[in-house]
Amino acid sequence: MQNQDISRREFLVNSSLAAAGFALLSGSAFGAPAYIKNLGKPNSLFNGVQIGAITYSWRSMPSSAEQILQYCIDCNISAIELMGPAGEAFAGAPTAPEWPSAAPGANGQRPELTPEQKAAREEYTKKLAEWRAKVSMDNFVQLRKMYNDAGVSIYGFKPSALGTKNTDAEVDYAFRAAKALGANQATVELPTDPAQTKRLGEIAAKNKIYVGYHGHLQQTFDAWDVALGQSKYNAMNFDMGHYVAAGFDPLVFIPAKHEHIVSMHTKDRKNKANGGQNVPWGEGDTPIVAALELMRKNKYKFPATIELEYDIPAGSDAVKETAKCVEYARKALKA
Repeated sequence: MQNQDISRREFLVNSSLAAAGFALLSGSAFGAPAYIKNLGKPNSLFNGVQIGAITYSWRSMPSSAEQILQYCIDCNISAIELMGPAGEAFAGAPTAPEWPSAAPGANGQRPELTPEQKAAREEYTKKLAEWRAKVSMDNFVQLRKMYNDAGVSIYGFKPSALGTKNTDAEVDYAFRAAKALGANQATVELPTDPAQTKRLGEIAAKNKIYVGYHGHLQQTFDAWDVALGQSKYNAMNFDMGHYVAAGFDPLVFIPAKHEHIVSMHTKDRKNKANGGQNVPWGEGDTPIVAALELMRKNKYKFPATIELEYDIPAGSDAVKETAKCVEYARKALKA
């Protein structure tokens, strides 16, 4: 009987492996899911709409490249906009000195750096610029492979290399690194100076990688128009939550501007009349469900990027809250 039990178990195991192998080869099998090749990997592509997350959402947690990958797996995120520090640390960037918190104090003012801290920051900024100008892309390719092997793609990269004080070599690096990571965009806050968007657009065009300009409460219907007219690689990293808090309707904006949107930050905020607060999904005035349905209906290919900005409830953490947002989106996009 013992030998028969062992033989039965071996038969069941071998049969399961054979069925899985058939599914891997053919893409489907009778009674087996066609996506078995991705079994155990995250999948936040729901009915053609890619739900992603910006890794800024996990800023309250340790954030090495390896830890961020685990967060993606834990909350079923299969595509991300990667903030610069984790990617650059993985690639061997100089370690930043310890800075005092940049958060405003009780008086509402940000703490002043001491002369020694200012000198250390200037020295670090110089060393980082030199590293960016010379670094090989090999480690960024390795990072891309590590993520892809786990079922996660990187569609956006947001290093602190696209500002007015950054050199052209640093700007060029940002786009080269984005490409090595598999991204089609490097993202940055929307500049107020047209000369800067012209500079970024020209270097982006050389690399054939988009600049996704992100907006906050300064977003208006035509806020990006100057930049869009300067280069076909100038594009939008639209934030519909901020747009609602500024007093506007994203359901008008999205269909009108969709050709220029390369990614869309998705959060729930109260509208301007109601105070503009960031709130858990479903509690604010941002039409998240309607916007996702619009993306599905019109087959828009830009990702909807979860940006977790509401206060994390006691007993929870940023990964658990991001997972709630993913599930909210999944239910909204169910056929």
